[in-house]
Amino acid sequence: MPRPASGFGTRDVARLLGLRQARVQAWAREGLVRAARDVRGAYRFTFRDVVLLRTAKELLAAGITTHAVRLALDALREQLPEGRALSGVRVAAAGGEVVARSDEEAWEPVSGQRVLDFQVADLAEAVRPLAQQAVEEARESAEELDAEAWFELGLELEAAAPAEAIEAYHRALEIDPDHADAHLNLGRLLHEQGEVASAETHYRRALALRPDDATAAFNLGVALQDRKRWRPAVVAYRRAVEIDPGYADAYYNLAAVYGKLGDRALGIQNLKTYKELTED
Repeated sequence: MPRPASGFGTRDVARLLGLRQARVQAWAREGLVRAARDVRGAYRFTFRDVVLLRTAKELLAAGITTHAVRLALDALREQLPEGRALSGVRVAAAGGEVVARSDEEAWEPVSGQRVLDFQVADLAEAVRPLAQQAVEEARESAEELDAEAWFELGLELEAAAPAEAIEAYHRALEIDPDHADAHLNLGRLLHEQGEVASAETHYRRALALRPDDATAAFNLGVALQDRKRWRPAVVAYRRAVEIDPGYADAYYNLAAVYGKLGDRALGIQNLKTYKELTED
């Protein structure tokens, strides 16, 4: 049985977005999205590609030039977050420019007029059946998939089907227990579901496998903080800033944890560092 291809096919994406297959293929050829190709040469689109295609459709329908749309998509492509975080983004147009917003921030890629406004989460819900189909295909070909293939599938599924992404990461770790990225991503998804103790276990394993990973240290700190284990949380956050002295969020969380420990001076010191790092 052939190994299932990663991503979504042209027909499925065209149906999802209300476009002709020829139009989707043409935009891929023109570079509006950087779609991969499978072994047969057919285009395969990631969830991020689907977001970009939806943006392109609405901008072009509003009369924005192809050149301006390309500039907007190039900027969005670089700035959109990875994985599950993508579903929290809203793509809109304001002040004459395309704007992408998450819960934490807003950024203005380039170009456009006030012509579009949509939640990426809506697309994630629409894509869910395609994601579940991809998992079924992977299960049927499980013996032919290696750990990296399962990891890549999990990464692709996070925004649209987090439960299936968890399964994919588990399968990756069954094949390769030392896959640091699978531990880190699985820990994050479990953490989001409230399984903090399990998340902590995976964060610790990721950090043991990759001792210079500031994100693993930071995530471990968050898990420990959520479990009210204040002093171990301090150790984890301090390790994060030792690895990456510019890790602003770690200083912010350190300030909060030192507050819980009653150390006002260290709390103020870390909050000051956070502000210095985040000031414009």
